[in-house]
Amino acid sequence: MDVSVIVINFNTLELTKNCIASVMQFSAGFSLEIILVDNASTEADVSVLSSEMPFLKIIKNPVNVGFAKGNNVGISVASGEYILLLNSDTVLTENTISKLFSYLKAYPKVGAVSTRLIFPDGQHQDSAQRFPSIKYSLLELLRVQKFLPKRQSGKLLLGAFFNHGATVEADWVWGTCLMIPSKVINQLPGNKLDDQFFMYSEDVQWCMDIRKLGYKIIFFAESEVTHLMGGSSGNKNNMMLENGELFLKRNYASWEIWLIKKLAKLLDHEN
Repeated sequence: MDVSVIVINFNTLELTKNCIASVMQFSAGFSLEIILVDNASTEADVSVLSSEMPFLKIIKNPVNVGFAKGNNVGISVASGEYILLLNSDTVLTENTISKLFSYLKAYPKVGAVSTRLIFPDGQHQDSAQRFPSIKYSLLELLRVQKFLPKRQSGKLLLGAFFNHGATVEADWVWGTCLMIPSKVINQLPGNKLDDQFFMYSEDVQWCMDIRKLGYKIIFFAESEVTHLMGGSSGNKNNMMLENGELFLKRNYASWEIWLIKKLAKLLDHEN
């Protein structure tokens, strides 16, 4: 099996159905399986999809275990050489999976790859970013990117200077559409992705862990996926803040956290 596509469903049956249908429409040039993990949805029984999509591997969790742990449930039964984590609120409009699959096969030093994410109106989402950093905070605060050639400033992945048309190495990319070689996951603790984050910031930690193994994280600009952005999640502000704090505490010294927060406040004031 070339690619295992894992989709998490939590009360998003129609979105999930459309997402999977688009995967099947654009799945030429590789073998795949689709694993649907349902996180104890109450909206509808995902089993209704079986008649229309008998190829689905459906796993029903008795409780909502969250996005990160739900993906690990799917990974535990996946047989693909590569794993694609795909949000239920995405729609493929081209053969994106084949492109990501081919890219990873061509570049074995890449541990995770994502692609351009766009809103339905065509606007881009800033889906590749840098880790919280004193260095990059200072660069942004001093507006250094304004004085750099476009090719160099785009690599900073800072706001309006992010060049969505260029494939670039990032610190982390969103887990919305994220392909990872199974061999990389098998090198992580427990042969799984970190699932201590229920939802939000888990993709930041995953990319941090993958980079620590010596692999690169790539934003691949030669394809795109439509992302409804928020269609598969609810109220997120508090959880985002809490998990962002957890990420900092797990990966930075206390003095670094203090300085990063101070610089973030200055940036907020400047903006």
